[in-house]
Amino acid sequence: MRGDHARFPTSKLVYFPTTGRDAINESSPLLDPDLPDLSALLQDLSFERNGYEIRVASGSDCLKRRAAKLIERMYSSRGLFPYGTMAEIDKRDVTVVALCGDDAVATLTVRMDFGNGLLADTLYSKEIDSARAIGGKVCEITQLALDPSSGNHDALAGLFQALYVIAQLTRRMTDIFIEVHPRHANFYQRIFGFKRIGGERICPRVGAPAVLLHLSQDEFERALARHERIEQRHNSRVSRLLPMKAHAQEVIEALSSR
Repeated sequence: MRGDHARFPTSKLVYFPTTGRDAINESSPLLDPDLPDLSALLQDLSFERNGYEIRVASGSDCLKRRAAKLIERMYSSRGLFPYGTMAEIDKRDVTVVALCGDDAVATLTVRMDFGNGLLADTLYSKEIDSARAIGGKVCEITQLALDPSSGNHDALAGLFQALYVIAQLTRRMTDIFIEVHPRHANFYQRIFGFKRIGGERICPRVGAPAVLLHLSQDEFERALARHERIEQRHNSRVSRLLPMKAHAQEVIEALSSR
């Protein structure tokens, strides 16, 4: 992928609970969608998944440093520029980390658009504006990295489970974008239902080719439906990468009771 993916093409999976762009779950604990500091509001989000502790790093200097070191190590090992690791995390950004003991083994960041745009707007503003023009609440996944020596599918699935929860709580994620390396695009399209909407260009942040992929709420719903049909296949790669709806709902209920 573009360099936001330092291991293999695993997605920035996000679950949308209902259909329609402005669908709202009224029973969910609400966050003011206009508040820019989502990270602070989500700092209590944490849970365990098959031996990995999944936490929101934003708001914790220690976790931010661990995530930055992981990104720098994984990106540099592939000859990519580890952009953003030395900068203050934007208050629109929510960084999620999978920990194995004290070590960060996987991380990704979700950026929501509060009027200042997305990183992907640099190359693909026209394509993203098409979603905005019809009321879409756009977001992107960036700085995705996995340490292959200690992280696995469960670590990544835990990150995606956290993103499921974030989508529920924030209501700011009806249209998800990701810039990926062209050779990884088919993976996202086949497993998660992404569609390629932007041609190949050079991403200036990492100095590598990229294409833009888009996942709408309805498209992701269809991917989850396919997931349900093959859930019993214990060795299925899909079942290890897609979030589990029931597990994520448990996290939401636990968070709302705090």
